[in-house]
Amino acid sequence: MKVAITGAAGLFGYGLTRVFEQSHTTYPLTRSDADITRREDVASLFAKLKPEIVIHSAGIPDLDVCELEPAKAYLVNVHGTRNVVDAARRLGARVAFISTDAVFDGRKRTPYTESDQAIPPTVYGRTKLLAERITLADPASWVFRVSVLFGPGKTNFVEKGLRKVAAGEEYVVASDQMGSATYTLDAAQKIREVIEAARFGLYHLSNSLPCSRFELARRAAQIAGLDPAKVEGKPSAEMGRKAKRPQYAVMEMAALKREGFALPRPWTEALAEYIHGCASEFCTKSACAS
Repeated sequence: MKVAITGAAGLFGYGLTRVFEQSHTTYPLTRSDADITRREDVASLFAKLKPEIVIHSAGIPDLDVCELEPAKAYLVNVHGTRNVVDAARRLGARVAFISTDAVFDGRKRTPYTESDQAIPPTVYGRTKLLAERITLADPASWVFRVSVLFGPGKTNFVEKGLRKVAAGEEYVVASDQMGSATYTLDAAQKIREVIEAARFGLYHLSNSLPCSRFELARRAAQIAGLDPAKVEGKPSAEMGRKAKRPQYAVMEMAALKREGFALPRPWTEALAEYIHGCASEFCTKSACAS
């Protein structure tokens, strides 16, 4: 298949490109190729490439930026998505949209399923939910909700923490945010499976087993042979952020189970692979050798 991936310079876009280029003709697209907020740019590029699948991962992922600049967030995350979807459908291409666990308000205390009502409390979450609806207006489409991302290609939550701890600094993270962690390469492989099987719909996708941001950062330091005590937990309300973070955003992957797909491995296994392989510069010699 011919697969176009928007946002290829981003963290998840990089992982998607690495996975899909192994078995498909892949077009990794960045803003220099086409500005998704410009309808004509997107239409012209797609008409030239003629993709069969478009994976749309481009957008503004920063919750605080979206909260401070809502007009920009809607322009990029909502209208940009509409431009991508419309251009793809004019060619008969199928669209897969990358969404987020931030569509939930975090008030639940059991894992969210795909059938749970999405009530986003932030500008970011609202823009992503609107983009989901634009995509799923055609039932022969996919939406994948992912959570805290880590993986190669761009600075991420895990790498940021390892850099600070390796430098002897404290890494302050939320102690009260429970959710799911997602290794970009594992998620990209699962997305490839679902797309190749043409099983359309809305999917929750992360590595298996829940974890808090605090637990994720501490385990990363331990795996790298660094001092986990340098990771400090702090209530999210005391971190001075503009956008509210959901305290509970664990996602159950009910759709993957229903469609007969195996669930991704536990996040602890994926984290160890990432740190030992892709971020080995953060490890002590003894840790990387284990």
